[in-house]
Amino acid sequence: MKQFLLDTERQELLTLHRSEKNRRNADRIKAVLLADKGWGCKKISEVLLIDENTVKRHITEFKNDKKLKISSGGGTSKLNEDQTKELSSHLENNTYLKVIDICSYVKEKYGVTYTVAGIDSWLQKNGFSYKKPQPVPAKADPLQQKDFVEKYKTLKETTPNDEPIVFLDAVHPTMATKITHGWIKKGINKVIATTASRTRLNILGAINLKTMRIEVKSYKTIDSESMCDYLNFLKIAYPTAPKIHIILDQGPYNKSKVTAEAAKKLNIELHFLPTYSPNLNPIERLWKVMNEFTRNNVFFKSSGNFKEAIEVFFDKTWDSISMGMTSRINDNFQMFGNP
Repeated sequence: MKQFLLDTERQELLTLHRSEKNRRNADRIKAVLLADKGWGCKKISEVLLIDENTVKRHITEFKNDKKLKISSGGGTSKLNEDQTKELSSHLENNTYLKVIDICSYVKEKYGVTYTVAGIDSWLQKNGFSYKKPQPVPAKADPLQQKDFVEKYKTLKETTPNDEPIVFLDAVHPTMATKITHGWIKKGINKVIATTASRTRLNILGAINLKTMRIEVKSYKTIDSESMCDYLNFLKIAYPTAPKIHIILDQGPYNKSKVTAEAAKKLNIELHFLPTYSPNLNPIERLWKVMNEFTRNNVFFKSSGNFKEAIEVFFDKTWDSISMGMTSRINDNFQMFGNP
């Protein structure tokens, strides 16, 4: 790589580096200075212990936008304050897949030309990041969700300590290989054996957020009969509780007459979530943790191996990790409504 800095720029960058207290900013300056000396991006990344692509971005942003220009302390936005606010609002309401499309929009709307690196820098500076949108049920009712949360708060405040409150749900993990993201060394195309086996388990479970205690039981199928059996199972698990409060969704077997009669007989009170509101049931997060520990990127050689992995998680693993999961599995509900 040939030298690209003027003597004055090089001296200004050296001076700035000596006074820079932010480590990331210092690494950015060093990347530019070392590239100017002829170092390759790979060697710079190894010395600075940062990603090679990050090194490339630092160098490109300086060359294209003078992001490290001393007179401004960083790249100066080509958009004025009103344009910046307007573009931010536009990007909050419209999701672009490619930065080049944002460049085109800015060019057409404001008559301002940005490079891809320049817009990438602008996006980061203004609080945007490249991530996957979160899907939400289109029919979720925000008013019903708000009403439920208020009733739940009242339930927590007024329920005696000897009456447990649990969140209940069914889960159906399958033996089919669940491929998901993971850290893989660059240049290696990691492969994982897969199976499309339809073998699955049908599990009913409940979690007590106060103690992080769970009660799970497998069934051949989930229906009103298995729900009644599970209610008895839960009653045995809390033998001294005068009443058990269960929060659950409005599935057909949860609201069936048979289930209602069994709950009444056992002095179990059922509290139903609003429809289309899985975000209000913390046990959904337990199922996600279960997948992380047992199924994600795992190939099971047999149905026995698969069932054993699920059983080990609930019987052993959970006890060792449960109290460390309170930041993930709790009643700090995320409210969803119509987007």
